[in-house]
Amino acid sequence: MRGLVDGLTTTDVISADQPADGARDILLVGMDSRVDAQGNPLPESLLNELRAGVSDGEENTDTLIMVHIPNDGSKAVAISLPRDSYVNIPGFGQHKINSAYARAKAAERSKLQSEGDTDAKDIELKSSQAGAKTLIATVQQLTGSSIDNYASVNLLGFSDITKAIGGVDVCLKDNVDDSYSGAKFTKGKHTISGVEALEFVRQRHGLPRGDLDRVVRQQVFMAGMAQKVLSTGTLTDPGKLSSLTAAIKKSVVLNQGWDILAFAQQMKNLTGGQLQFQTIPVVNMDYSTPEDGSAIKVDPSQVHQFVQGLTGPPPAAQAAAPTTSPNAGTTVDVHNGTSKEGLAATVSQTLTAQGFTGGETGNATGRTSHTTVRYPAGAKEAAQSVATALGSKPTLEQDTSVPSGHVVVVVGSDYSPPTSENVAPAAQSSAASSTSAQAPATDDQAITADGITCVN
Repeated sequence: MRGLVDGLTTTDVISADQPADGARDILLVGMDSRVDAQGNPLPESLLNELRAGVSDGEENTDTLIMVHIPNDGSKAVAISLPRDSYVNIPGFGQHKINSAYARAKAAERSKLQSEGDTDAKDIELKSSQAGAKTLIATVQQLTGSSIDNYASVNLLGFSDITKAIGGVDVCLKDNVDDSYSGAKFTKGKHTISGVEALEFVRQRHGLPRGDLDRVVRQQVFMAGMAQKVLSTGTLTDPGKLSSLTAAIKKSVVLNQGWDILAFAQQMKNLTGGQLQFQTIPVVNMDYSTPEDGSAIKVDPSQVHQFVQGLTGPPPAAQAAAPTTSPNAGTTVDVHNGTSKEGLAATVSQTLTAQGFTGGETGNATGRTSHTTVRYPAGAKEAAQSVATALGSKPTLEQDTSVPSGHVVVVVGSDYSPPTSENVAPAAQSSAASSTSAQAPATDDQAITADGITCVN
């Protein structure tokens, strides 16, 4: 870790007086860049290998994701901002959000040159900083959140990092064959890395929802990458770790002052089920703009409400504080003892909807046919409440290794989701009151790093 930190490229783009709000908000940026982290041009042969395409001379930000992490590191919500979102860019007016960086960088470059600066490296550094600062200000204005950290990765870095961890598992609902991105995959599961990974996350032509489907592609890919790192010992494999750090140092740029070692310590208990992905609400996918062509129309007030609802206490929950669920005092950890991907996160969501406090999710050490609820001494009543909420008649077991205040559910192959027939009336009432303040359900499967979600 020390070797990684000492070799990172950093840039001065975050002001030191950011307000402390009990959480860390990180802006992740995927750059359509033809240079490495140090500003050196990538060879033409490498750009051709990466299928980078013809450059229009601008460095657009093709991927924008804001990650919100409470200071206790208990969970993370990654919120995607579609690249064509039509927003106000401070100092430049209404434009697509992916042009914020390029517009500010070009303006600063022109300013420096007019002032007589002829040092190419100095111009690149200062103009890149101006671009990042304007992009950060744009995202802060759109979301209402204060960005604490910034990280960008270029095309080469994305390719190299995926190779270093041994590829990422993804799944497609149908065959795809796109000449624009080069994406050509059959229906079903694939393990992809390098150029194939770039093709997977860059495709938008031929997809039912265009850029929104590309956003989902990026989300499931990052979820798969997180799952790979969290669950397969990547960070304890010297070979993989060496390749990973080399790729990161070559192509990732972070803001100055970010204590990466402290951040790693903060995040050490994060598991796949605590990493979730969302996308800001969209008003019009084909909005005609005065000078930028077709864009995605968003309502800043809707985006504010949506983001703050995900990252802070829901307003409705604040208003209903006196009616706290009696189940809230029980933290439920869920372990998946089946071969069904993502089941731990699904069961955890079912229980939190009924008023229980969500705990850790992950895979059990082995497969089991029968669901059990394990509880510490004196907590049988709490365990029975969890069993009732599950609705599938699990076995109750006292277990001295379960911490006080917690109950552990080990999901077996006999588990079936609760229905109105097999859940007690009290649990139904608790679930109804708990879910009334949540966002409307959609047909899309929730994306977490606890399994593989098949997408368009």
